[in-house]
Amino acid sequence: MGKIIAIVGMCGSGKSVACDLLENKGFKKVYFGGVTLEKIKEEGLEVTPANEKMIREKLRSELGMGAYATVLLPKIKELSEHHHVVLDGLYSWDELKILKDEFGEDLVVIAIIVDKKVRYDRLSIRLIRPFNHEEAKTRDISEIENIAKAGPIAYADFYIDNNKTVEDFKLRLEEILKQIIE
Repeated sequence: MGKIIAIVGMCGSGKSVACDLLENKGFKKVYFGGVTLEKIKEEGLEVTPANEKMIREKLRSELGMGAYATVLLPKIKELSEHHHVVLDGLYSWDELKILKDEFGEDLVVIAIIVDKKVRYDRLSIRLIRPFNHEEAKTRDISEIENIAKAGPIAYADFYIDNNKTVEDFKLRLEEILKQIIE
Protein backbone atom coordinates (compact mmCIF):
# COMPACT_ATOMS: atom_id res chain seq x y z
CA MET A 1 0.00 0.00 0.00
CA GLY A 2 1.21 3.48 -0.86
CA LYS A 3 1.38 6.48 1.41
CA ILE A 4 -1.47 8.96 1.30
CA ILE A 5 -0.47 12.60 1.75
CA ALA A 6 -3.18 15.16 2.40
CA ILE A 7 -2.19 18.72 1.58
CA VAL A 8 -4.13 21.25 3.68
CA GLY A 9 -4.09 25.01 4.00
CA MET A 10 -6.17 28.07 3.45
CA CYS A 11 -7.12 29.25 -0.03
CA GLY A 12 -4.07 30.54 -1.86
CA SER A 13 -1.54 28.86 0.42
CA GLY A 14 0.03 26.74 -2.33
CA LYS A 15 -1.82 23.45 -2.02
CA SER A 16 -2.12 23.03 -5.79
CA VAL A 17 1.58 23.75 -6.27
CA ALA A 18 2.48 21.05 -3.73
CA CYS A 19 0.08 18.59 -5.33
CA ASP A 20 1.50 19.28 -8.79
CA LEU A 21 5.02 18.66 -7.48
CA LEU A 22 3.93 15.34 -5.95
CA GLU A 23 2.08 14.36 -9.14
CA ASN A 24 5.29 14.98 -11.05
CA LYS A 25 6.96 12.50 -8.67
CA GLY A 26 4.41 9.83 -9.60
CA PHE A 27 1.77 10.35 -6.92
CA LYS A 28 -1.83 9.89 -8.05
CA LYS A 29 -3.93 12.97 -7.22
CA VAL A 30 -7.41 12.99 -5.75
CA TYR A 31 -8.85 16.51 -6.02
CA PHE A 32 -11.60 17.10 -3.45
CA GLY A 33 -12.68 20.28 -5.23
CA GLY A 34 -13.46 18.19 -8.28
CA VAL A 35 -16.54 16.92 -6.47
CA THR A 36 -17.74 20.53 -6.10
CA LEU A 37 -17.03 21.37 -9.74
CA GLU A 38 -18.81 18.21 -10.90
CA LYS A 39 -21.91 19.09 -8.85
CA ILE A 40 -21.90 22.67 -10.17
CA LYS A 41 -21.89 21.34 -13.74
CA GLU A 42 -24.64 18.80 -12.93
CA GLU A 43 -26.82 21.66 -11.70
CA GLY A 44 -26.05 23.76 -14.79
CA LEU A 45 -24.49 26.57 -12.79
CA GLU A 46 -21.59 28.85 -13.61
CA VAL A 47 -18.36 28.21 -11.68
CA THR A 48 -18.16 31.20 -9.34
CA PRO A 49 -16.97 31.58 -5.73
CA ALA A 50 -20.60 31.98 -4.62
CA ASN A 51 -21.75 28.81 -6.41
CA GLU A 52 -18.75 26.86 -5.14
CA LYS A 53 -19.57 27.91 -1.57
CA MET A 54 -23.24 27.04 -2.02
CA ILE A 55 -22.45 23.56 -3.40
CA ARG A 56 -19.83 22.82 -0.71
CA GLU A 57 -22.25 23.74 2.03
CA LYS A 58 -25.14 21.90 0.36
CA LEU A 59 -23.12 18.68 0.07
CA ARG A 60 -22.08 18.89 3.69
CA SER A 61 -25.63 19.61 4.85
CA GLU A 62 -26.84 16.53 2.95
CA LEU A 63 -23.96 14.11 3.71
CA GLY A 64 -22.38 15.57 6.84
CA MET A 65 -19.09 17.37 7.39
CA GLY A 66 -17.16 14.33 6.16
CA ALA A 67 -19.01 14.35 2.82
CA TYR A 68 -16.00 14.68 0.54
CA ALA A 69 -14.02 11.95 2.28
CA THR A 70 -17.05 9.67 2.16
CA VAL A 71 -17.62 10.30 -1.57
CA LEU A 72 -13.93 9.89 -2.46
CA LEU A 73 -13.00 7.02 -0.10
CA PRO A 74 -13.45 4.23 -2.71
CA LYS A 75 -11.24 6.09 -5.20
CA ILE A 76 -8.55 6.75 -2.57
CA LYS A 77 -8.57 3.09 -1.48
CA GLU A 78 -8.27 1.86 -5.05
CA LEU A 79 -5.42 4.21 -5.97
CA SER A 80 -3.48 3.62 -2.74
CA GLU A 81 -3.35 -0.13 -3.33
CA HIS A 82 -0.60 0.36 -5.92
CA HIS A 83 0.47 4.02 -5.72
CA HIS A 84 1.33 6.87 -3.41
CA VAL A 85 -1.63 9.28 -3.37
CA VAL A 86 -1.86 13.02 -2.80
CA LEU A 87 -5.13 14.49 -1.58
CA ASP A 88 -5.74 18.03 -2.77
CA GLY A 89 -8.37 19.85 -0.76
CA LEU A 90 -9.12 17.87 2.38
CA TYR A 91 -10.89 20.52 4.41
CA SER A 92 -12.92 19.44 7.40
CA TRP A 93 -12.00 17.79 10.68
CA ASP A 94 -14.62 15.10 9.97
CA GLU A 95 -12.98 14.32 6.62
CA LEU A 96 -9.65 13.90 8.37
CA LYS A 97 -11.17 11.61 11.02
CA ILE A 98 -12.83 9.41 8.38
CA LEU A 99 -9.58 9.05 6.46
CA LYS A 100 -7.46 8.51 9.60
CA ASP A 101 -9.88 5.79 10.73
CA GLU A 102 -9.50 4.10 7.36
CA PHE A 103 -5.78 4.57 6.66
CA GLY A 104 -4.17 5.20 10.06
CA GLU A 105 -0.45 5.97 9.84
CA ASP A 106 -0.49 5.60 6.05
CA LEU A 107 -2.21 9.00 5.93
CA VAL A 108 0.12 11.94 6.51
CA VAL A 109 -1.06 15.56 6.64
CA ILE A 110 1.10 18.42 5.38
CA ALA A 111 -0.18 21.93 6.14
CA ILE A 112 0.96 24.90 4.09
CA ILE A 113 0.91 28.17 5.99
CA VAL A 114 1.25 31.65 4.55
CA ASP A 115 0.71 35.14 5.92
CA LYS A 116 -2.80 36.30 5.08
CA LYS A 117 -1.67 39.38 3.14
CA VAL A 118 0.68 37.25 1.02
CA ARG A 119 -2.13 34.77 0.27
CA TYR A 120 -4.57 37.50 -0.64
CA ASP A 121 -2.04 39.19 -2.92
CA ARG A 122 -1.28 35.86 -4.63
CA LEU A 123 -4.99 35.08 -5.00
CA SER A 124 -5.66 38.41 -6.68
CA ILE A 125 -3.18 37.66 -9.49
CA ARG A 126 -3.56 33.92 -9.99
CA LEU A 127 -4.77 32.86 -13.42
CA ILE A 128 -7.30 30.21 -12.37
CA ARG A 129 -10.16 31.40 -10.15
CA PRO A 130 -8.64 34.67 -8.91
CA PHE A 131 -10.17 36.35 -5.85
CA ASN A 132 -9.97 39.96 -4.81
CA HIS A 133 -9.13 40.64 -1.16
CA GLU A 134 -12.76 40.87 -0.06
CA GLU A 135 -13.66 37.58 -1.79
CA ALA A 136 -10.65 35.88 -0.20
CA LYS A 137 -11.57 37.18 3.25
CA THR A 138 -15.18 36.03 2.82
CA ARG A 139 -14.01 32.58 1.73
CA ASP A 140 -11.58 32.29 4.66
CA ILE A 141 -14.27 33.12 7.20
CA SER A 142 -16.79 30.81 5.54
CA GLU A 143 -14.36 27.89 5.46
CA ILE A 144 -13.38 28.36 9.11
CA GLU A 145 -16.93 28.83 10.39
CA ASN A 146 -18.90 26.50 8.11
CA ILE A 147 -16.48 23.76 7.07
CA ALA A 148 -14.24 23.33 10.15
CA LYS A 149 -11.15 23.82 7.98
CA ALA A 150 -8.84 24.85 10.81
CA GLY A 151 -8.73 21.41 12.50
CA PRO A 152 -6.70 19.56 9.85
CA ILE A 153 -4.33 22.52 9.56
CA ALA A 154 -3.78 22.66 13.32
CA TYR A 155 -3.37 18.88 13.60
CA ALA A 156 -1.02 18.39 10.62
CA ASP A 157 2.00 16.12 10.83
CA PHE A 158 4.26 18.56 8.96
CA TYR A 159 4.22 22.26 8.05
CA ILE A 160 5.57 24.23 5.13
CA ASP A 161 6.05 27.99 5.50
CA ASN A 162 5.24 29.31 2.02
CA ASN A 163 6.07 32.97 2.58
CA LYS A 164 9.41 32.66 0.80
CA THR A 165 10.49 31.51 -2.66
CA VAL A 166 9.18 28.60 -4.67
CA GLU A 167 12.63 27.03 -4.31
CA ASP A 168 12.41 27.22 -0.48
CA PHE A 169 8.94 25.67 -0.73
CA LYS A 170 10.21 22.79 -2.88
CA LEU A 171 13.19 22.15 -0.58
CA ARG A 172 10.94 21.88 2.47
CA LEU A 173 8.56 19.55 0.64
CA GLU A 174 11.52 17.35 -0.34
CA GLU A 175 12.69 17.22 3.31
CA ILE A 176 9.23 16.10 4.39
CA LEU A 177 8.98 13.48 1.63
CA LYS A 178 12.29 11.94 2.75
CA GLN A 179 10.83 11.49 6.23
CA ILE A 180 7.55 10.04 4.98
CA ILE A 181 8.76 7.73 2.20
CA GLU A 182 11.59 5.84 3.93
